[in-house]
Amino acid sequence: MAGGQGPRQKMINLMYLVFIAMLALNMSKEVLTAFGLMEESVADNNETLEVRNEASFEALAAKAKEQPKQYQEAAESAAKVTQISEDFDNYLSELKAEMMASIDPENQGDYQSQDKTDFLDTKFFQGDGLSEDGKVFIQQMNDYRTGMIAALPDAGYDALKEEINNKFDTSDVLSERSNPDSEKINYLNYHFEGYPLIASKAKITQMQNDIKNAEADVLGQLLQGELIEIASMNNYRSIVSLEKGAFFNGETVTGEVVLGRYDDNMKPTKVIINGSEVPASQIQNGRVMLNFGAGAVGDKEITGEMQFVENGETVTIPINQKYSVIGKPNSATISADKMNVVYRGVDNPMTISFAGVDPSKVSASAPGLSSRGGSSYLMKPAGGASVNINVSAKLPDGSTATDSKSFRIKDLPNPTGLISGEFDGVRKNRANLAISTVSAAFLDFDFDLTPQVTEFIFKVQGQPGIKVSGNKLNDAAKAALQRAPQGSIVQIAQIKTTVPGVRTKATTPVSVELTD
Repeated sequence: MAGGQGPRQKMINLMYLVFIAMLALNMSKEVLTAFGLMEESVADNNETLEVRNEASFEALAAKAKEQPKQYQEAAESAAKVTQISEDFDNYLSELKAEMMASIDPENQGDYQSQDKTDFLDTKFFQGDGLSEDGKVFIQQMNDYRTGMIAALPDAGYDALKEEINNKFDTSDVLSERSNPDSEKINYLNYHFEGYPLIASKAKITQMQNDIKNAEADVLGQLLQGELIEIASMNNYRSIVSLEKGAFFNGETVTGEVVLGRYDDNMKPTKVIINGSEVPASQIQNGRVMLNFGAGAVGDKEITGEMQFVENGETVTIPINQKYSVIGKPNSATISADKMNVVYRGVDNPMTISFAGVDPSKVSASAPGLSSRGGSSYLMKPAGGASVNINVSAKLPDGSTATDSKSFRIKDLPNPTGLISGEFDGVRKNRANLAISTVSAAFLDFDFDLTPQVTEFIFKVQGQPGIKVSGNKLNDAAKAALQRAPQGSIVQIAQIKTTVPGVRTKATTPVSVELTD
């Protein structure tokens, strides 16, 4: 368009300039609308983030109340971060309210009319420097940035601190970001001077979005940090949980190996074991220390529950573990293989048991065997030379174990005759002997059996024997006694005895020396 220009060419050039101006004007309207729509979208997202952050903070505060030792420090950091974020966000909201107050209420939703730059240009700048309001804005950003970084824990938050430092950095900015040699200008001049009102409002709304995202990141990382610490494998131990506490030889060991965490912060509100509440002194480092009697021999079970408070509600974790009580080995089992004997016709006391099995699950059988309860039995053998006692036991796994043992059957030993309870070297005068009682006993025999004398023969030297019924001398025997010489030996022989239900052998005789 250089060179000579006639009226027609000038008119064309003028129309071209008008066309360019109209095109620029239309583009400006579209850009303003785009800024407005973007600001709306970010504002909606900010409301969602605010609700989410409030829920995260309340959840962390509840955890701190339930388990203060675990979550208190994190909750305190979260409270500081939330307050710092809220203070800066409120300042920016008030600033936007002032900006919108400068717009005609009828044009609040007309983004194309919000193209003026004078509000923030006047509020933030004075001459070639910043106004007092501009300095306040910079101070608010600096306070937020330094406060957030100081509120975060020392370890594990370096990336988040760097992000906050970069996004809220108020240092001078290169006038041309892509040219490191370009001139540096003030932060506010670069971001807000000469921009349409709707663009500045969108910029501030985006800054609020950065605040709420930073707050969300902090709250999430604070909670996650505690969960990571809780879940650290350094806090876990392998725990062997067997199906029961004792196994028999040849039995398959069943159970499981699990990971358990010893954590003093996990303190239950109540622990109940076998119907009784466990004292707080027995809850140590996340463990419940058991302390109760094992009970009688047999299979046992530990039952109960642990109660925790989570999100204001009581959570119950059941306790169930089996174990077996085996008789304490405080005595040895010693048996003479050739002396397995029971005596015919009498009650032989016996103890029959299976090691580690409750007596109620043990049964024994044999001719003449009867139970007295528990492990006590009586064996009263009859005919034959031996008897087998068969024993079976129901094991905890449901299987049955069996065993048997053979015993020889023997008759009772010969009773020993007694006169007034004496049997060896007996010396009596006639008068005492005449009134003495003839008896019998199983000497050196463990059974409490007393034979009853039914008859005997009284013999005086040089006289025929006299048969006596009962256990005292009759008149004939007393008469023979009176004829016996002084110092002679009289004998009580062929003593017959009985034991209820038993046939006894011959009773040994007893001799008496007369002293007068």
